[in-house]
Amino acid sequence: MYTREIQPPRPSPVENGRPLQGTWTEAFKETDLLSIRHPFSLPLPRWIRDSRLKEWESFIIQDDHFYLAAMLCNLKYYRIAQVIMHDKDTQERLRFRKILPGSAWRMPRSFNNASIDSRSLGFFFRIHNWLDADIITLDLNIKAAGKRQSFVAYAEYDMSREKTGPMAVSMLFSENRSMCVYKVLAEVRGDMVFGGRHISFEPERTSGIFLDYKGFFPYRMRSVWCNASGFDAENRRFGFSLGENQTREGFQNNENALWVDGRLTPLPPVKITQPRGVFSEWIIQDMEGMVDLVFSPQEQIRCNLNLLFSQGDYDTPLGFFNGVLLNSGGERIEVRNLWGLGEKIYLRV
Repeated sequence: MYTREIQPPRPSPVENGRPLQGTWTEAFKETDLLSIRHPFSLPLPRWIRDSRLKEWESFIIQDDHFYLAAMLCNLKYYRIAQVIMHDKDTQERLRFRKILPGSAWRMPRSFNNASIDSRSLGFFFRIHNWLDADIITLDLNIKAAGKRQSFVAYAEYDMSREKTGPMAVSMLFSENRSMCVYKVLAEVRGDMVFGGRHISFEPERTSGIFLDYKGFFPYRMRSVWCNASGFDAENRRFGFSLGENQTREGFQNNENALWVDGRLTPLPPVKITQPRGVFSEWIIQDMEGMVDLVFSPQEQIRCNLNLLFSQGDYDTPLGFFNGVLLNSGGERIEVRNLWGLGEKIYLRV
């Protein structure tokens, strides 16, 4: 059975100017990757190093009837705000994406009491982190435009009730270049208004995964992710977040996680393949026998960017996961038609 050391909390993923490598039980008190000395072979000024630091935060929330995914992404040359809402019963959907030039957003360096917001004509998006109180909140307000209906949402992640175990990871691309990830699964309460309908998220049946990424990613970035949450046959809240990236060591240090009833199981590295393309079945497996999943896309969502000095292909299909996962106790977790999100990105920036 695969095991990984989960270390006690640390104040920072950087120590004496060098990035650390490992997995920890809580978020870092301060995540400032610009404090790394000489992340590149040349002695570059701070503003150039800052331009190579990419960061984003995203939410994935769902109950039996609705699926909501939202993201704020700062690529320094431009920023992306994206919101996806899908009604599982009526097949109604909202797709919103806004691309803004420059790097005005600054993701929080600390989660204890910090926020980020994006305000523009007809759009408002705010994330507020209160991890010292075990709460993360999301506010969204999108005005109606053309055929798009108005959308308002407020959601609150509560990590205190079920004592959910988060995961913080620092991984290396090279000796002095790293990426940091914070992930947590929690119950969610909140409300949405879409097309004049008021929709409530009841915490007993609503789960959410919160993700925070920061890193000196390669100039040509390639990554694949799979995320889903729900309830198993015993009505226990569970979810998983799996990724395949370009970090140089993945067996004892990766971002893969499974949560069952609040308990975290770090998972081994996985291989995610799309034998017939992004919008056909994805095969997700490991070498330890703990992950054996098939993702079947149902909704095709694609973003292609071709800007000056930059290119991006971002595919985020919605669909179903089926298969089996094993937790740290060797228990089989059956995954049956579990709604989730696949993400495949190629980014040159």
